Amino acid sequence: MKGVVFTEFLEMVEDRFSAEMVDDIIEDSELPSGGAYTAVGTYPHSEMVSMVVALSQRSGMAVRDLLLAFGQHLFGRFAHGYPAFFKGQTHAFDFLAGIELVIHAEVLKLYPDAQLPRFTVEEHTQQRLILVYNSPRHFEDLAEGLMRGCMAHFGEHAEISRSVLYENGVQRERFVLTRTT
Repeated sequence: MKGVVFTEFLEMVEDRFSAEMVDDIIEDSELPSGGAYTAVGTYPHSEMVSMVVALSQRSGMAVRDLLLAFGQHLFGRFAHGYPAFFKGQTHAFDFLAGIELVIHAEVLKLYPDAQLPRFTVEEHTQQRLILVYNSPRHFEDLAEGLMRGCMAHFGEHAEISRSVLYENGVQRERFVLTRTT
């Protein structure tokens, strides 16, 4: 997992909780990296899982809620840090439908060793978008948070429902976004 995700997570924890909380969750997690991350480095996703669990235990917030909040935070940071990704984009559904062909292609130019989740578009209309998320890291809640952040960024609203898919022993997640306004 790219270091930028780790550095942004720790920034969110500091902003929403405190610098002491950052130190506490790093200490609680007993991370092989020691919690020293660079944006361009690559780190095991298990370190993120450990820190989110530690934050959940210390804050009393559910892991799911923390990952949703982090996804929304992360989308805002991506929008701020990578404005070229948003050039010519005016609608959330169009942006999300282009994740694989546009956004992930650009991310791989910046970070060739990035191990990105895969998104398959099953349906894309003005009123509904269906995406299937596939990743061995199973950060579905983070993905949903990113989708929610995208909707907020474009000033749009959608209900998001999810269902688990199993095929040949592989778990994937289907996201159905239905426009509400």
